[in-house]
Amino acid sequence: MAEALAGAGARVVVAARRRSNLEEVAARIGAAGGEAVAVECDVTDEAAVERLVEAAMDAFGGIDVLVNNAGTSDPRPAEDEPYELFQHIVDVNLNGVFLCTKACARRMLAVGSGSIVNVASILGIVGAGQVPQASYTASKGAVVNLTRELSAQWARRGIRVNAILPGWFPSEMTAEMFADDSGLQWIRRKTPMGRAGDPEELVGALLFLASDASSYVTGASLAVDGGWTAV
Repeated sequence: MAEALAGAGARVVVAARRRSNLEEVAARIGAAGGEAVAVECDVTDEAAVERLVEAAMDAFGGIDVLVNNAGTSDPRPAEDEPYELFQHIVDVNLNGVFLCTKACARRMLAVGSGSIVNVASILGIVGAGQVPQASYTASKGAVVNLTRELSAQWARRGIRVNAILPGWFPSEMTAEMFADDSGLQWIRRKTPMGRAGDPEELVGALLFLASDASSYVTGASLAVDGGWTAV
């Protein structure tokens, strides 16, 4: 997503907990002729989030787009899920979105414009079922409705807030499922298109929601799921 935005002309601040990963992404963006700054940040730490936003302001003078993409999960039956784990997953997936959004929105409201794109999940609007994860589905459902609420609060003040709802895509979080043939077969069987998504297939939705191409769209949740939620 960072590389796609940079390729579209954005100057990008990439943020995560692992600096080596950030520097790798920033280097690829720079090699392709873009601009990127890497900032270590734990999105559950309000002070760290504020430092991240200040670093973005210092580097580029403003914030036009925020993409909330930090997330975690740990699938297990609800009766076996420790409360501490539930709290941690909600802290990253929901509270982190709120902290980053609030910090960036203050700067966006000051200039009367901005686009916020929350990466939720199809599991924010349907249950996971065979891959049980109460904390993840609860947190992503909350992100979907937080998207609606913030869009309503800020629609007349120049900020649009939308969400992307990915289906099953290969990622660090889904690596175990994608490494298992039975997991892949399950995805293919359950998805109307008969396959998992390719990460590149999220780019169109991202650029649409981040840019003025969606200037009259706010509060929307766009499923990119091969038809998973259509049946």
